[in-house]
Amino acid sequence: MPHYCVRGNIPPKRHTQFRKPNGKLYAEELVSTEGFSNVYSLIYHCYPPTAVLKIDEPIDVAPKIAYQKNMQHRCYKGFQVAPKDDYLESRKAVLINNDCHIVLAAPRKSTKNYFYKNSDADEVIFVHEGSGKMKSVFGELRFQYGDYIVIPRGTAYQMEFDSDANRLFIVESFTPVVYPKRYKNEWGQLLEHSPFCERDIKQPQNLVTVDEEGDFLIYIKKQGLLYPYHYKYHPFDAIGWDGNHYPFIFSIHDFEPITGRVHLPPPIHQTFEAHNFVICSFVPRLYDYHPEAIPAPYNHVNVDSDEVLYYVDGDFMSRKHVERGMITLHPIGIPHGPHPGTVERSIGAKETRELAVMVDTFKPLWITEDALKIEDPDYYKSWL
Repeated sequence: MPHYCVRGNIPPKRHTQFRKPNGKLYAEELVSTEGFSNVYSLIYHCYPPTAVLKIDEPIDVAPKIAYQKNMQHRCYKGFQVAPKDDYLESRKAVLINNDCHIVLAAPRKSTKNYFYKNSDADEVIFVHEGSGKMKSVFGELRFQYGDYIVIPRGTAYQMEFDSDANRLFIVESFTPVVYPKRYKNEWGQLLEHSPFCERDIKQPQNLVTVDEEGDFLIYIKKQGLLYPYHYKYHPFDAIGWDGNHYPFIFSIHDFEPITGRVHLPPPIHQTFEAHNFVICSFVPRLYDYHPEAIPAPYNHVNVDSDEVLYYVDGDFMSRKHVERGMITLHPIGIPHGPHPGTVERSIGAKETRELAVMVDTFKPLWITEDALKIEDPDYYKSWL
């Protein structure tokens, strides 16, 4: 959970009169989670955020499920997802369940003509290729290669890309995305043994108050539908805000790896958690330093989780034929491990330069029709 932040101008006491230079009141908005019982922020708008001009017919964007039951190791070539000009059209869900959606996107153009709000899910957008700005009522977040952009649900935003070459790995979470509990003390501060700290978290900057009236289109996603809402006032009309609920960035390059004398399990790589799944970061690190250590991971079977690994960059000593943007799915109940020959080859190696994002879900993932279009059908034979 992000820590307290304040931007722009706010009144000295909440829920009290806060007036514009012309004497009219600013419109206070509470953005709260779990009713009024968890993190929240207070936003002060130039105009009430409730003025809707019209609502167009909703657009069906629900993923099409190909297989809801799976007992096979699978591999998907993520960079085979064709680039699309439009940001929302480019988003292709490949693996889903009731807790999260795993999405690939290759947008070419910025969202200048509309805003987007996910009212179902927090979004964790991992930037594999590209750079730019994510804009919201909270300000701007400058993003680049390796950044996790964490956007809480209900946040209307725009993506402004620096070029047309962008690759994104997105996790939509239907419960709040938070820091792992074991990394925090009882006051919510990240502990000394955490692999990252508050200094690594980038908060929104450059709050710009857009005091405009017009017709502003926000696509609001809810239960598999996009609702086109037309608002009378610009959604980024805040004069100020404060609180703990806002988008932020954490870079995978700022994750400090935990190492040991012998091979340590994947929880040491954990970065975020939500209900029924975790997100982990595999980063360059020194290998195990026991004199008889085997750096390659041992064979293992997940008896209660599906394991998804998204390969970003570098060499992976435990696998053969790894491509950038490749996704592997190792389902609950059957073992997987290093490919033949990689165990012996890893002995004596001092470090790895791999970079990857892992999503472990505690409920089985369903495979979509978009996933089948980019699947390597023979991956399950790769251990022969």
